[in-house]
Amino acid sequence: MDFATFLIQLLNAVQYGLLLFLIAGGLTLILGIMGIINLAHGSFYMVGAYLAWSLSMHLGSLWLAIPAGIVLSVILGLLLEWLLIRRLYRLGHLQQVLLTYGLILIVEELRSIIWGDDVHGVPMPELLSASIPLTDTLAYPVYRLWISAVCVVFALLLYVLIQRTRLGMMIRAGASNREMVQSLGIDIDLLYRFVFALGVALAALAGMIAAPVSSVFPAMGNQVLIVCFAVVVIGGIGSVKGALVGALLIGLVDTFGKVTELPIGGLRFLPELAGMSVYLLMAVVLLWRPAGLFGKSS
Repeated sequence: MDFATFLIQLLNAVQYGLLLFLIAGGLTLILGIMGIINLAHGSFYMVGAYLAWSLSMHLGSLWLAIPAGIVLSVILGLLLEWLLIRRLYRLGHLQQVLLTYGLILIVEELRSIIWGDDVHGVPMPELLSASIPLTDTLAYPVYRLWISAVCVVFALLLYVLIQRTRLGMMIRAGASNREMVQSLGIDIDLLYRFVFALGVALAALAGMIAAPVSSVFPAMGNQVLIVCFAVVVIGGIGSVKGALVGALLIGLVDTFGKVTELPIGGLRFLPELAGMSVYLLMAVVLLWRPAGLFGKSS
């Protein structure tokens, strides 16, 4: 592998990892702070992608579709928490799994009714349609660099929100002791509603910015859901920093695992095992740190 190819794969790995973080960051907040096992989180990623396609068609630009989609996804998150999720806080994990799995089926059926079952492409903004030449024959798309930049910006904003603001202090306190926060006069139900809406918006944003490079198709959220749970487990449940590190590790392992050859007895070994490399990484991390890289041991 020459340097230009290595650089392209490294950029792909970072972009994939940062996109995973945008989805898994919301998932780790919902799981770690609210204690909800949300199997429907991948569906919000799919909804974001369909919103990008539909709104860009009606508004004429992805630049307008993204902010409009964020607003709609926040409203969706607030409504779902108020109608369904708030009823799960004092129930067991089985009820959480059943309800959120049912939510996957409902979202898929509504998607089929509203947008149909065809595969769609989202036009890439003309401003970002160029490529940066690396060699005479290899170039890297500017749009993928833009995706990475957007994810970094939102990662920094999420860090500032959780670690440097009064709201973030209340969120962290609510994760540690819900009853104590309530006794201090803080509306914990409203706080949890905000956290859930934030998680939905982050997943939908990931779907919106990924749509021009991955297309928009039914059940696309199912492909990322299991990987995002692996990110949360590797990083540590409830840790935003852990989600970022875990997502980048998975991006590197998955991307380079698909393009690296390890000759053993004349066989191309790693590409054939690339599908399980993520879960091997998770197993190694859990053997070393059972609570995840930045998780708190019970």
